[in-house]
Amino acid sequence: MEQLKEMIADAKVVGISGHVRPDADCIGSCLALYNYLLDNYPDLQVDVRLETPDPKFLFLKNSNEIKDAKEEKQYDLYFCLDCGSEDRLGDNAKYFLSAKKKICFDHHISNTGFADYNIVEPEISSTCELLFAYLEDEKISKEVAEALYTGIIGDTGAFRHSCTSKATLQVAGALIDHGIDFSKIVNDTYFGKTYLQNQILGRALLESVTLLDGKIIYTVVNKQEKEFYGVSGNDLDGIVDQLIMTKGVECAIFIHESGELTYKVSMRSKGLVNVSQIAQSLGGGGHVRAAGCTLMGNEYDVINNVVKKVAAQLKDK
Repeated sequence: MEQLKEMIADAKVVGISGHVRPDADCIGSCLALYNYLLDNYPDLQVDVRLETPDPKFLFLKNSNEIKDAKEEKQYDLYFCLDCGSEDRLGDNAKYFLSAKKKICFDHHISNTGFADYNIVEPEISSTCELLFAYLEDEKISKEVAEALYTGIIGDTGAFRHSCTSKATLQVAGALIDHGIDFSKIVNDTYFGKTYLQNQILGRALLESVTLLDGKIIYTVVNKQEKEFYGVSGNDLDGIVDQLIMTKGVECAIFIHESGELTYKVSMRSKGLVNVSQIAQSLGGGGHVRAAGCTLMGNEYDVINNVVKKVAAQLKDK
């Protein structure tokens, strides 16, 4: 912590980014650090750069200050949060690579250790939980606490996933003590869904298929279905988490068409399948029980490719 404080004190211009298609933990950790630095280092120039967040996260303080990657800028210090590899920074990688010092906070087991300083803890529930340990609690504002709590909720599935630990709940309790409306955050960012989101969820569940005596379940949403319901990629959040709740299922796979012959794959496991290993073998990454990747080809090639790898692991159990 002292070394981190020294690096911040020595910097004049600081940048912050996370992975492409940012989720709750990525957005929460980036905005938490951004607001913490603004609150406690008033002379510091700080930029946070991410792809456009899902509207449900726009209640977080300074979400309107998020910048894109269009301008050219040099940073003294650059923070990469919740990102396991350089390529996952997308267009913002140029800022990270040109920065004088680079720090990565992450909890993905697939992290490649690509920064100058890598603070990576795969056993921790979320980057937000990890970041909390490096911030001084008495200097955390209510708004910073809201961002951290939002990220923890997202990656723990509202404290339902196995990554939740005693320490996770203790951190959550400390954040609640900052006066946040924790129940509203949970309802609005995790459980709350629009009518269209419920429609596409229902369609995805109706079209789901089980394999290997019900141990595998998968479903696909193609481009035509997304257009018919008028939904985007953000509206598909939570589908794979609903699939894995099916009794008897060990691995859930959700596939959606994100472009011409391009499919985004999300996987969840109850423990018997290491989906991080599968995702990495397909050019993606993530955690042992929650991972993803992007694959090229037609729908059936993608399904067969992923299911074959999942089935191979289950047959070895």
